[in-house]
Amino acid sequence: MAHLTVDIGGRPGVDCRGFCSYCYFKKIPENEAPEPFGCRYCLPMIKGCDYCTNGVRERYESFKSLREVADTVLGDLQFIDGDLERVTISGGGDPSCYPDLRDLFEMLGSMQVPLHIGYTSGKGFDDPEFGKFLIENGLTEISFTIFSADPELRREWMGDKTPEASLKVLEDLCAEIDVYAAVLVLPGVNDGEKLEETCAWLDERGAKGLILMRFANRTDQGLILGNAPIIPNQQLQTVSEFRDLVTRLNKKYNMKISGTPLWDPEIGSPFAIANEPDLLEKLPKVTSRVTCLSGSIAARPVQQILDARGNRTRVVNTSKEIACLMTADDLRELDPDTLEDTIIIPGRSFIHEREAQEILTGNGNPKTIIRGPELLTADAEMSMGMSRNEVLQIELDGFAELIRLINRHGVPYQ
Repeated sequence: MAHLTVDIGGRPGVDCRGFCSYCYFKKIPENEAPEPFGCRYCLPMIKGCDYCTNGVRERYESFKSLREVADTVLGDLQFIDGDLERVTISGGGDPSCYPDLRDLFEMLGSMQVPLHIGYTSGKGFDDPEFGKFLIENGLTEISFTIFSADPELRREWMGDKTPEASLKVLEDLCAEIDVYAAVLVLPGVNDGEKLEETCAWLDERGAKGLILMRFANRTDQGLILGNAPIIPNQQLQTVSEFRDLVTRLNKKYNMKISGTPLWDPEIGSPFAIANEPDLLEKLPKVTSRVTCLSGSIAARPVQQILDARGNRTRVVNTSKEIACLMTADDLRELDPDTLEDTIIIPGRSFIHEREAQEILTGNGNPKTIIRGPELLTADAEMSMGMSRNEVLQIELDGFAELIRLINRHGVPYQ
């Protein structure tokens, strides 16, 4: 079965009727050429590629014309083997604001294939009856950032000029298709009673799931684009406070509620495998010594899982909470002399191996830098539509690959 992604283009803050107050792409410097971070897609000897220079900043062009999108779809269909299972509509802009969305759906709907909108804020839904049109033309799944069921909060914090219409569209979609809603939680704004009201609103209307997103406002929380803080003096939640909130709300409502950067109470992820002794036994034994670098959230469970397979060295964390958002700057806070000669960096981190080697060489003792697996677990945005066994398989595969890298490149235990 094949999936097709339809990219409609668009720019954050421009092709979405303006930035939401909390948008992570606000305040990014625009008048200077962006410096590449380095990443897994870069060539070995060259730091910088389109992904870690422009893609991470979502520096895209404006919405594509319907003709351009149609030509690309026709071209992509020529290379698909087997039956087409699903079509996902996405872009740097908000699909609800795409000026030719109605024509696009009529075109794609004629293919008789389930359609999926990968993300929308709904700010472009001015017609309260538009949800019914989407359903009639094949929409079967949508990820919809609601922020709040209170239209005035959407108006104030999202810049939604027609929040009542947006919520009516969402209501109709909840009744007929798979809706995965999202709420970025701003303490003192849409949490507390307001969040309870939003959860109840979604639950009563039949939403399949809700992802709560912990607000990041500092560099160590993941704002790596030179734009922190997004909201000065905004109250923040600790990781444990946020996890407790997710757990409590998931118990209270029928729909599945999970959180990002953690956690999924029903599955026990991230790192659900830590509580599965039988699955841990299936992982290879750790027979060599390296240093694994991780973020501050993942370091402890990664250490626990590796230790269960015979690991004898530390997993070292930087102050960056999320390992995938680590950059070269995070490496500069480490003491190279406390690290092993072989260092494994997170697979999706924004770090170039050659630069990491230069930073971590320390007193002249050269380090070998190895990029780790792309995934060790599934965050809530992945796990929301997955079974527990599917998540555990991702973790089993990821840690097996990590251990093989450790054993292949590390110093064997004596």
